[in-house]
Amino acid sequence: MATEKFRTESDLLGELQVPADALYGVQTQRGINNYRISNTRMCDYPDYVIAIAYVKWAAIQTNHALGVIDEKITKAVEQACREIVEGKYHDQFPVDMVQGGAGTSVNMNANEVIANRALEIMGYEKGDYQHCSPNDHINGGQSTNDAYPTALHLTIIRMNKTLVNSLKLLADAFRKKGRQWRNAVKMGRTQLQDGVPMSSGQEFIAFANQLDEEVKNLAVHLKPLFEINMGGTAIGTGLNAAPGFPKVCAEKLAKLTGEPFVAAKDLIAATPDTAPYVEYSSALKRLAVKLSKICNDLRLLASGPCCALHEINLPAKAPGSSIMPGKVNPVIPEVTNQVCFKVIGNDVTVSFAAEAGQLQLNVMEPIILQSILESITWLTNAMNTLRVECVDGITINRKHNEEMVKQSIGIVTALNPYIGYKASTKVAKEALETGKSVYNIVLERKLMEKKQLDEVLNPKNMLK
Repeated sequence: MATEKFRTESDLLGELQVPADALYGVQTQRGINNYRISNTRMCDYPDYVIAIAYVKWAAIQTNHALGVIDEKITKAVEQACREIVEGKYHDQFPVDMVQGGAGTSVNMNANEVIANRALEIMGYEKGDYQHCSPNDHINGGQSTNDAYPTALHLTIIRMNKTLVNSLKLLADAFRKKGRQWRNAVKMGRTQLQDGVPMSSGQEFIAFANQLDEEVKNLAVHLKPLFEINMGGTAIGTGLNAAPGFPKVCAEKLAKLTGEPFVAAKDLIAATPDTAPYVEYSSALKRLAVKLSKICNDLRLLASGPCCALHEINLPAKAPGSSIMPGKVNPVIPEVTNQVCFKVIGNDVTVSFAAEAGQLQLNVMEPIILQSILESITWLTNAMNTLRVECVDGITINRKHNEEMVKQSIGIVTALNPYIGYKASTKVAKEALETGKSVYNIVLERKLMEKKQLDEVLNPKNMLK
């Protein structure tokens, strides 16, 4: 059996062995040893690894432009960052996403990987940090307290694109069904009681329009994330950063990513400020609440099939019971509901973590990061699943729905303008007590002529 080889590195706490082939170094190894919490690692979120590589890329360009870093190191670091952005070496980011230290282990993981890859590019051995240091060069003019949140901003911006794409596709799926069923009459309900007629098309297009609103809302709440605190270093005073670093670095990052980043006007205010995360997380929660309500509706509309609404049919995805033969459950809306509950809970976590900030730094940012990225990922997956495994295959029970409208006393509401609310109430009460139809009662009481009544109670005329 081959024996794994190690190299020895040292830091403030002393020496530690690191796998010889690893691009990460001693502080990453301490992070691996210390944090076995969530079983989610940096490498499980490729967008975050890419984001922090972009941040380090912009920083090295800034330090070079300001005369702090020489050409040779700059070129090697740029190549290392480019390779990570292109998807290489992501397995070298193994630190747990939930950790103490305000993200220092994550930041140093990136610094060490980039430094060691740059050393290889320049022809040196990994760990030979006199030629390219994780702290002095890769972290030059920075602190975890500006690099870590800036990478989080970029990650959310990147992942939001994927989320919004899934959201738009789901809205389009509902809209397609709505157009298909625009003239399919059914009963609308309020307080789970018969209301007035509508069409299945109107119901499903309403679902689509509700989701469209969330695309706009996410865009609004994404805007604060384009302001970054790079160059603020430890607490926003900019100690150890070259003059002009914040503005130049924001410009470099904007050029590299194509995103409109700008430097925060007050870096001391921006460094502990987690309000942009609270704001964006609240938008995720709003989407989750709305999506869960839609799934509640789908489950209600599909309830039955013999003893409930049974207005729509959801695709059968699994046997529904280990004891009741023939039962099929609405498993896809159910799992989507549960994802939404998790997102709502994650938003509570973000709120508590944001509130827990003290003085010039919020050390709880790692759980904010993990919660938001988990919410985006789960929502994206849930919406894709709901669309493909459920919405695309929904059918309606058109004749059953029309018959329910005819039998309902809810259509009496349409008579209010013709016979008045009081008379309409009497008709509704008699229909409920006797089982007679609203139509026949109106004719028996000679409240309206048959021709006019036929026109008014035609369900399709009540859809406008």
